[in-house]
Amino acid sequence: MRTLKIYYQQHPLRSILLAALLIRLVAVVFSKGFGWIDDQFLIVEIAQSWVDGTDYYGWLPNADGSNVPKGFSFFYVGLHYLLFRLLEWIQILEPQSKMFVVRFLHALWSLLIVFFGYKITLKLGDRKTANLAGWLLALLWFFPFLSVRNLVEFVSIPFLIWGTYLVVQSSEKTKWITWLWVGILFGLAFNIRMQTLLFSGGIGLVLLIQQRWKSALVLALGFTGTVALLQGGIDFWVWGEPFAQLKAYVAFNMTHYGNFTTGPWYVYLLFLLGILIPPVSLFLFFGWLKSWKKLLLLFIPVLLFLLFHSYYPNKQERFVVTIIPFLLIAGVIGWQRIVLQHETNNIFIRLNKVSWVFFWMLNLILLLPVSMIYSKKARVESMVYLSQYDELKYFLIEDVNKNVLRFPPMFYLKKWVPYDALMANDNFGSLSKKNGWNQDSGQPGFVLFFQPDNIDQRVEKMKSLFPRLVFETKIEPGTADRVLHRLNPINDNQDIYIYRNEAVISKKTSK
Repeated sequence: MRTLKIYYQQHPLRSILLAALLIRLVAVVFSKGFGWIDDQFLIVEIAQSWVDGTDYYGWLPNADGSNVPKGFSFFYVGLHYLLFRLLEWIQILEPQSKMFVVRFLHALWSLLIVFFGYKITLKLGDRKTANLAGWLLALLWFFPFLSVRNLVEFVSIPFLIWGTYLVVQSSEKTKWITWLWVGILFGLAFNIRMQTLLFSGGIGLVLLIQQRWKSALVLALGFTGTVALLQGGIDFWVWGEPFAQLKAYVAFNMTHYGNFTTGPWYVYLLFLLGILIPPVSLFLFFGWLKSWKKLLLLFIPVLLFLLFHSYYPNKQERFVVTIIPFLLIAGVIGWQRIVLQHETNNIFIRLNKVSWVFFWMLNLILLLPVSMIYSKKARVESMVYLSQYDELKYFLIEDVNKNVLRFPPMFYLKKWVPYDALMANDNFGSLSKKNGWNQDSGQPGFVLFFQPDNIDQRVEKMKSLFPRLVFETKIEPGTADRVLHRLNPINDNQDIYIYRNEAVISKKTSK
């Protein structure tokens, strides 16, 4: 133990990075599945369908011109396409094996957040403060889980924090090539998550306030050049029109902002104060606000990002994940300065110490279970189960208790077959057809019943169309999915009952 303490004192950053890596490796091994619709269906599914020679979700131009730009950057998806091609070339073919590699690469990528976050704090604060910020970035209870997800809001952070570090340590002697590289880094972040423009634009605004005109100009050139090459160039290659996806993205968000989860302006404040664990979360916010003049380079970008998303009606928690590391860094620096100002106040110092002890106790209690979450397990494992049937050509989802379809992750099915869904608003009678639900594919090989509510009655009703349905298996969600559902019913990941249609698939697989 003494040896470890000495090693930490001599190599704090190296120790923190090692701890960050170890907990992320736990997430790599155990945190299967996907967190949100976006990290699976806008990244993984798209890339794999292209590798398999199809465009299952209609992201590419087609012969009849019915496909239009969907409004998402091809850059990050394209990287996954290349990765999946490589993995198949070296005969890594199983979806779970592919995702193990994906999680591992993302875990390594996320370590840059810890590294540059520590460096920024050390530059703007002192070693003690940098150590605290480093441990927060390494072991904050939800960071390892996010670190292995294909979530653009999180994946874009290393580019932003790398660029921010270069700006923080810059001086009048900094060469123009460094500012160009900062612009390239911010441009790469934009090509992954377009809203990062709010953050990088905030950095540029601070440079202008500080009258660092040349630096701001070179940064802007690096940014626009990167965006023009990757965003504009790829869109021109695919669609014959530069920035086609960007235009579609802006147009969609300007007209469909009310179609998703909405909430009052203070939703994100409450969310951040909650997940950063009060009262320490209050300390961090107060530290960020109190030191705004001295930490303008961190304050303005975070403020702009938070103000925009607080104003924009569409409220989803993952949208503000991008600024959390910067809020932590600025908050820790600001709060530590406040603590030094009150170091003779015993009550204040004791309260601060007790609050941090509570924070770390609760954080460590949450850290390991959250890092091991198998998210959306039932939907993933149901597709893994169906993948055993080579003869499967078409299946049906029955979820008449809900109005919103919980999409099946076809990536794990290893084939791109059609499926239909019967939801609460669908008319059972009008959807039935002579040969089943889908004239082209015939009767479904399987019917997947989502949710346990009234399951017996629903099965009997479905048997009026497909009399030879037989129960095959029940796929249960993971413990975390059950807990999240109890906390918030919108997290709907419940039991899936799989029935095989013997009229199509007569025998249970022996695999």
